[in-house]
Amino acid sequence: MYQFPNSIAKLIQELGKLPGIGSKTAQRLAFYILSLEKDKVNELADSIINAKKNTTLCEECCNLTETNPCPICSSGKRDHSLLCVVEQPRDVAALEKMKEYQGLYHILHGVISPMDNIGPEDIKLRELLIRLQEHPEIKEIILATNPTVNGEATAIYLSRLIKPTGITISRIASGLPMGGDLEYADEVTLAKAFEGRKVL
Repeated sequence: MYQFPNSIAKLIQELGKLPGIGSKTAQRLAFYILSLEKDKVNELADSIINAKKNTTLCEECCNLTETNPCPICSSGKRDHSLLCVVEQPRDVAALEKMKEYQGLYHILHGVISPMDNIGPEDIKLRELLIRLQEHPEIKEIILATNPTVNGEATAIYLSRLIKPTGITISRIASGLPMGGDLEYADEVTLAKAFEGRKVL
């Protein structure tokens, strides 16, 4: 049975660890990379290394950033009384595309998922609670976790945890299909979901 050379097999193995990449796709990506000129491969490798080296988590919202705090948190043009809670940094990018929301964000970096042994202590929940204590100007929290089973469960957990503080808590409307992800929704759908958010 034919086996790839060790260096190629290792490249395929590492690419296959990326989310959504199966073995066939990993092979295609590996052979595409190997077909590139050496300088193009170096550019790709350098961009990965530089992105990892130069980005950190914002001390306020936990978004990926090259400056601390991030441009959104440090902007005087944003509404600092409004805080939108999302699962991942890519969700911020999706919401910013609609150009409707002008508040701040908090990124959880995951959701509560008992089946995967992910509890409240494994996401950026503690950081959120500290932020609420340190910033009394926050008057409304919009829970924009994805409309999945774990996303809904996380939203309910957060709502029960935050409600005693007296802060208004709302949930984005069901313009998003159950099981869908924010990053795949178009700007109009996201805007409608925000307009129709409900107080919990």
